[in-house]
Amino acid sequence: MARYNGPVCRLCRREGQKLFLKGERCHSPKCAMERKGYAPGEHGNDRRGRRRPSDYALQLREKQKLRAIYGLLERQFRRYVERATKAKGVTGFMLLSLLERRLDSVLRRAGFASSQAQARQVVRHRHIAVNGRVCDIPSRSVREGDVIEVREKSRDLQPITESLAHGYEVPEWLEVDRENLTITVKRLPEPEDINVDVDEQQVVEFYAR
Repeated sequence: MARYNGPVCRLCRREGQKLFLKGERCHSPKCAMERKGYAPGEHGNDRRGRRRPSDYALQLREKQKLRAIYGLLERQFRRYVERATKAKGVTGFMLLSLLERRLDSVLRRAGFASSQAQARQVVRHRHIAVNGRVCDIPSRSVREGDVIEVREKSRDLQPITESLAHGYEVPEWLEVDRENLTITVKRLPEPEDINVDVDEQQVVEFYAR
C-alpha cells in the first residue's frame, strides 16, 4: 500500500501545530515546531501580505491535518469519509471513530507504539496477532471484544518496550495488560474518548462541496 515517505516534520510546520508524527521526538527540543515553527518553503516565515484564508482553505487544512495524523493518502481517506457518510450517526464522529478503530491506531493509543508510522510498521512486520491469528493489515478495523496481542517472539522488540516505558495515557475504551502485552477492546469509542485536535465538521463540509 502506497504511503507518504517525505519529511513528516514539514507536515506539522505546514499546519502550524504539532501533529505528533515522530513519537518522542515531538516532545523534545529537537521537534521542528520548537526550532522553526513557521510554514516550510522560501516564504514560510514571511508574514507580509497574507490574507485571511477562505472557508475552502480552512476546510482543506483540517482535512490535510487529519490525513497526516493517521498517515493516509487521499484515496484511502476518501473511502473512510464515504463510509462515515453512509453510517448511522453524526458523520464527523463516525469518521473519527473509523480512524481510531484501525489496528495501527489502537496500538498507538494503547502505548505499544510512539507514532502512527511505527505502529503501522509493527503490524506490517507481523509482530501482532488479533484474536489469536497473526494480522499484518494496519487498516483492519477492530470490534468490541477483540483481543490484540504482541506475538511471543516479538515481546522484546525495542520499539514496543520503549513505547510502553513512556507510559502513554490509554483511552477508556481499551484495556491494556502490560505484563502479557495484550489489548482488549472493551467497547467502541465514544465522542469523549477521541482526543484529536481537528475540526472534523470542516472535513465533512470539505467533501460535501
